[in-house]
Amino acid sequence: MAQRLLLRRAWTLSTRELRPLPLYSVTTSFLPSSSPLLLTGSSPRAAGPLPPHHAPRRWVSFNVQDHDDFTERVINSQLPVLVDFHAQWCGPCKILGPRLEKAVGKQKGRIAMAKVDIDDHTDLAIEYGVSAVPTVIAIRGGDVIDQFVGIKDDDQLDSFVSKLIGQ
Repeated sequence: MAQRLLLRRAWTLSTRELRPLPLYSVTTSFLPSSSPLLLTGSSPRAAGPLPPHHAPRRWVSFNVQDHDDFTERVINSQLPVLVDFHAQWCGPCKILGPRLEKAVGKQKGRIAMAKVDIDDHTDLAIEYGVSAVPTVIAIRGGDVIDQFVGIKDDDQLDSFVSKLIGQ
């Protein structure tokens, strides 16, 4: 058990710097034959702005790696953050997660979403009094603003998110 925890800690520390990059693809069929392509890194992209359906995807959610990562990306965040405490074995969590991401995505970058697996981060779950999953906690400026346990419908989720950003 101790070896597994040590390996997990080493893995999260070594992968901490790897953040998901926005992915996009470009098909040249919509470009005029005279349009130049610029090579940036390993992926080609069209000179000038991309059409909306090819624009880089904004990451609205992220997985918390450890307690330090939580402090850095949630507590010290300039944006309000929805924290989704979930578990892999939790059926309602699998239903709520995508619906939360959709509600957060509607805000177009005015809010972030952190996903915390309670099996991997029991210390955070205990610290925030999580006794059942899914539990969603709204944090702004390092302070807990609101929270709920269980599944909500889309209107309730939109209202919860709007309350967090102050609308």
